[in-house]
This record gives sequence, structure tokens and C-alpha cells, in this order.
Amino acid sequence: MQIQLQVNNEVHVVDAEADEPLLWVLRDSCDIAGPKFGCGAALCGACTVLVDGVAVRACVYPAVEAVGKEVTTIEGLATGDSLHPLQEAWIAESVPQCGYCQCGQIMTAAALLNKVAKPTEEQIELAMSGNLCRCGTYPRIVKAIFRATGRTYG
Repeated sequence: MQIQLQVNNEVHVVDAEADEPLLWVLRDSCDIAGPKFGCGAALCGACTVLVDGVAVRACVYPAVEAVGKEVTTIEGLATGDSLHPLQEAWIAESVPQCGYCQCGQIMTAAALLNKVAKPTEEQIELAMSGNLCRCGTYPRIVKAIFRATGRTYG
């Protein structure tokens, strides 16, 4: 079937199966490479994108469920040439090592900040607990989220 998706403020008309995950539509039909395939079971967070501002695991989220909603990937988080505060904080705190999980990490953090402007350490750790980082950059992730809200950590 043909569906229309609003992704990063652009309209994409694509062919999709009724149960096709949003991740594969984004990567294969929209040429958006930010969301990554990690586990395919919504357990690692590498595929996280925002749908109407809420974090979803694109590897299990049916693309047809995104019709009529705004999908935001890491590619759409910045405004023009200005990075999003989370992206700036990630750089400033040297968060990425291998970088594979970082798009999902940042998008999960963005969803948190959409709900809570200045989250506590506990709120950050709870929100981020479903995102895995094999490099173990968790302390820097917390520090970067604090930085993005204009605060220092520790």
C-alpha cells in the first residue's frame, strides 16, 4: 500500500506493507540513516525516533501508525545550521565512542526534555534506562542531558 509520512518536516510518499516497521520505511524508502537496527525487539533503543514528540522504537512501530503524525529523526532535530542543545551537549561532553547507539540516545533524551524541561538525575536515568550503550558512556550521557538544560552535573 502507499502511505504518506511527514518526516523531519518533509512529506514522503512511500510503499509499505501493512505491518512494516517504521525503521525500514525510514531507512529504505526515505533514505534516512540516523535510526539504527539494533535488536529488532524494542530492547536496545538504537532505532528510537519521535512520533508527535514521543519516543518510539521504530523497529517495532508499524509505519502505517505514523500516517498523519510528525516523525522526527536525528536528522530533523537541528534547526537549520544550528544544532539542537542536546547535540551540542553530546559534543561538548564527548559522549560518543563508537556512536552506533547515539542517535537513539539523543532522541530518547529529546522526548524526555519535551516532557520535563529540567529533569532530575533519577528522571534522566529512568528515561534513558531502555537505551543500551555497549561503550558504557552512561555517565557522560547524564552529564550531557544536564548541560542541554543549562545545568551542570556533579
